[in-house]
Amino acid sequence: MARTPRARSSTERSSAAVTLQQVAEHAGVSIATASRALHGATGRSVGEELRRRVLAAATELDYVSNAPAQALARSRSSTIGLVIHDIADPYFAAIVAGVSRAAREHELMVMLAATFREPLLELDYLRRVRTQRADGVLLAGSGCTEPAFAARLADTLTGFTEDGGRVVCIGDHGLDADLVTVDHRRAAELAVAHLWELGHRRIGVLAGPAGLVGADRQLDGIRRALAARGAPLPPEHLTRTELTRADGRSAATQLLTKQTDLTAVLAVDDTLAAGALTTLRDDLHRAVPAEVSVVGLGGLPFTADLHPSLTTVRFPLERLGARALELLLEAPERRGPRRTVELDVELTVRSSTGPAPSD
Repeated sequence: MARTPRARSSTERSSAAVTLQQVAEHAGVSIATASRALHGATGRSVGEELRRRVLAAATELDYVSNAPAQALARSRSSTIGLVIHDIADPYFAAIVAGVSRAAREHELMVMLAATFREPLLELDYLRRVRTQRADGVLLAGSGCTEPAFAARLADTLTGFTEDGGRVVCIGDHGLDADLVTVDHRRAAELAVAHLWELGHRRIGVLAGPAGLVGADRQLDGIRRALAARGAPLPPEHLTRTELTRADGRSAATQLLTKQTDLTAVLAVDDTLAAGALTTLRDDLHRAVPAEVSVVGLGGLPFTADLHPSLTTVRFPLERLGARALELLLEAPERRGPRRTVELDVELTVRSSTGPAPSD
């Protein structure tokens, strides 16, 4: 005698996992339709009536989504790789904050890796991101211009994109990839124009290390801005260094003890500018801005609390991170024309700059 099917009790439902096939049968739809309704799987969209029917069936059956299985089916992981130089650097911390907030809105997990400016470590992290089947990767900071490394980096990213991953650079790496950056030439122009309007003509520059794309372009912007005013940057007015506060202090000491007639220092990074302020105040005992003015680039939050507070060109760093993630999510599955988004900057005048001292 045939037995009439009966509804499953809550006890029975909890003892065994409900499958997607059971949800589909209960809703009277195909498994593919149930998957699209519940998981947003790729393919045709599902009508609102069908979606509601599937959701109702899933609720009634206490269906619990199997996220790893979904990720495997899509061959992606709902994870974004973010490769930076140093999380302790407030510049990168702000970018990480922007990426993380945007990722939360899209229910994505961010896998963070810090390279400490070691090129081989960067390549290793990118290979690991690829094996984790991340949906995409964001590369933050300046790329190394050494040809052999640049070629290996390009090959690694090509393999990643051929597997369906997407790549966006935050700051120029010299790669054929989508790019989100700030207008470095505009930043240099604002800083030089501010000092020039205050009467400064003998300006020293603290720049980042040679061989980094971003550092080279920042310095190029400063040189262009000075040359446009008929004052090319003399080699002796330039010191290049690593982008840390301690290195900024050391570089500023080297520059200002050799070039004692400088009336202003323009640092391509706020941390370098902070080091210069410390040198002037504690080591050289020179008044800021009465004797020497100091300008930084970046607009990091701590600059408002320095003594004196630092005049800086503000970069929208959190927005930089958020916009990079938005661009990555907008990116087509296959490589298309390279896109560049350039965010504007603005000058914030504070107490570290003043009129050039009279000769």
